[in-house]
Amino acid sequence: MRQRTAASLLALSAICRAASSDAIHFREPEIPLWTNGAPGSQGVTAKEEWLPSTDGIHRIKSVHNPTITVFLPPKEKATGAAYIICPGGGHSHLTMDLEGADVAKTLNEMGIAGLVLKSRLAKTDGFHYKVDVESLQDAQRAIRLVRSRAKEWNIDAARLGIMGFSAGGEIAALASTRFDSGKPEASEPMERLSSRPDFAVLAYPGIHPGELTPTQGTPPTFMVVADDDKLSMASAEYYMELKKAGVPVELHIYVRAGHGFGTRGRTEAFHQLPAYTWPARLQDWMIDRGFVAKP
Repeated sequence: MRQRTAASLLALSAICRAASSDAIHFREPEIPLWTNGAPGSQGVTAKEEWLPSTDGIHRIKSVHNPTITVFLPPKEKATGAAYIICPGGGHSHLTMDLEGADVAKTLNEMGIAGLVLKSRLAKTDGFHYKVDVESLQDAQRAIRLVRSRAKEWNIDAARLGIMGFSAGGEIAALASTRFDSGKPEASEPMERLSSRPDFAVLAYPGIHPGELTPTQGTPPTFMVVADDDKLSMASAEYYMELKKAGVPVELHIYVRAGHGFGTRGRTEAFHQLPAYTWPARLQDWMIDRGFVAKP
């Protein structure tokens, strides 16, 4: 009996350890976008849920209280530039490390701040969130929030971009085509700030070009995708739409990389591919456009 009890305890302990590894807890500060709840989600008591991790990647769903997690580069390395990072996950979950924290750390190495957005998801069971309503609203609010605290975080409010991966790329594209210069009638000072990003990065974005309307006001855009990704054609089509609208745009299509590679890839094999160098191409673009100075 004692042996069975001991075995049961060991099994329970293993289960608990496995469950705890499904969630990640950042040391960096996590800031709610709204102190009294997001519009349309006030009073929601449903809890966030981390999905079981079978591949070392961490995913969260059922988000009702959107936040940003603030990853800042060392002060001596900071360029003043920053990105709101929108992780992917098919609008059903968010990949918080591969397309979130890992991306922020890559940017930090360049001296760029990375602010990982945890937004509401259109495919949340029992709710009726929409990509172009709640998810977009969260991205716009994140931009305003960072601008309101730019001085505190050593960020230049005029060099704040948005970066999205896969489904997050759709949110980033929406934010770069649907923005305002601020709401002067708003009672909250933050809402009077512009929601326009100063530049945009779309990584293998899950976009539908006909549903996006870029204009001359759409910020300069950098795009990256792999030819062996089924989303590559849509990226190429959106590139042409940006060109027609007079938006400065740079598109990189790599032969091999698949989908969902983030900035560091899912496996060591990715490190042998030319696509592994795409963050360096992004840095070149940032320097060429004058968003950051050459190191």
